[in-house]
Amino acid sequence: MADTATLSYENNYTVFRYNGHVIRFAAPYSLEYYTEVKEWDRGYLVVMAKYKHNQKPEEEYIDLVPILYNLYFDVDDFLKPIKGVKILNGKD
Repeated sequence: MADTATLSYENNYTVFRYNGHVIRFAAPYSLEYYTEVKEWDRGYLVVMAKYKHNQKPEEEYIDLVPILYNLYFDVDDFLKPIKGVKILNGKD
């Protein structure tokens, strides 16, 4: 969908994809995968993440705004059309 971005964990990186852009940033060393997106608020994500040291997923927070800013994105223009984020690699 044109208004949905994706989030995944790939080879020690968190990967955010939207509209042909692929943004990778280092993930915690013990992250195994993301399980769900609980909240999306114009660049701020609340997600559930499964870590090696815990059997149950934990709440995690990702703020894309400073990452996008450092990559010279027009943050408002990039984020405005995104209405939601789905997990690509979550385990049910």
